[in-house]
Amino acid sequence: MESILSKSAIILSVCLTGGAIAASTESAMADSKWGADDQLGAANLMTSERVKAAAGLVTEGKVYSLGMTVGPDTPAFPPRSLSVTVLQPNQNGNSGLGENNFTYNDDIFMGWLGIGSQIDGLGHSGIDHVYYGGRTYDDFAPASGLTELGLDNLPGLVGRGVMLNMAAHFGTDMVEEGVAYTDEDIKAAASAQGVELREGDVVLFHSNWMELLDGENPDPERFGAAEPGLGVSGAEYLAGIGVMAVGADTWGMEVVPAEEEGQAFRAHQILQPENGIYILENMDTRELAADGAHEFLFVLGQARIEGAVQMIINPIAIR
Repeated sequence: MESILSKSAIILSVCLTGGAIAASTESAMADSKWGADDQLGAANLMTSERVKAAAGLVTEGKVYSLGMTVGPDTPAFPPRSLSVTVLQPNQNGNSGLGENNFTYNDDIFMGWLGIGSQIDGLGHSGIDHVYYGGRTYDDFAPASGLTELGLDNLPGLVGRGVMLNMAAHFGTDMVEEGVAYTDEDIKAAASAQGVELREGDVVLFHSNWMELLDGENPDPERFGAAEPGLGVSGAEYLAGIGVMAVGADTWGMEVVPAEEEGQAFRAHQILQPENGIYILENMDTRELAADGAHEFLFVLGQARIEGAVQMIINPIAIR
């Protein structure tokens, strides 16, 4: 685990020190198209009509869990970690509560909420401390929790899900690290798989990267050191369509190392501060890919902890 985090830290350091971020903060400072006080971003696209249409995609009733099992050894972006402690509070030396001897276990969670399968809320990614809707770090992000853009504001995400099998697109069992999904790649993959990307969609990319965690030849060090993922032109293309969320089966969703030396997580900036689009990381898309399930009902109900930036999640796809 130490070596995984060290390599990820080195990559981030190189990106951050390679030069100033080329993008201007002007687009991030502009008011949202849903109003200056908006806190939902692209979740505003979750209309009743779109939800009903997405529910119509359920023809088999098959349920796919997209969340991975998360534990203390799960590779995570540094310095994130977690631990769980199980206790039997106030039960030492007795037989429990009441005459019926009721005993129970409780658990204490200690750690970061951005580990494993997770959603990045709109308060996560910024450009020089400017975030979605032109909010600055000092305006809304005290250490005690976000005062705006917290995931407690999000009722959940329900809509049409689309899985693009990028391993199939590139003709490989697993897409290699450093491969960026461009706008042309996304268009070609969607066309080959017979799906149309639409406004309000949740778009998930499958690279088969999770095989590095629990496949036949696991390599967690490689998993956490770099990744294939969304490129800049791909992010701009999806933002232009107006998707609601973008996810992938990798820890950072976008390509690492970056396409341009000196850039750091530019696709995050395009999606979040500039367009209010949610990011889903470490989505386990393998079963969807095995079944050729490219279109489905996507359902996410995250824990609504007040002021939270990110959250560990287990979204569900139903077809």
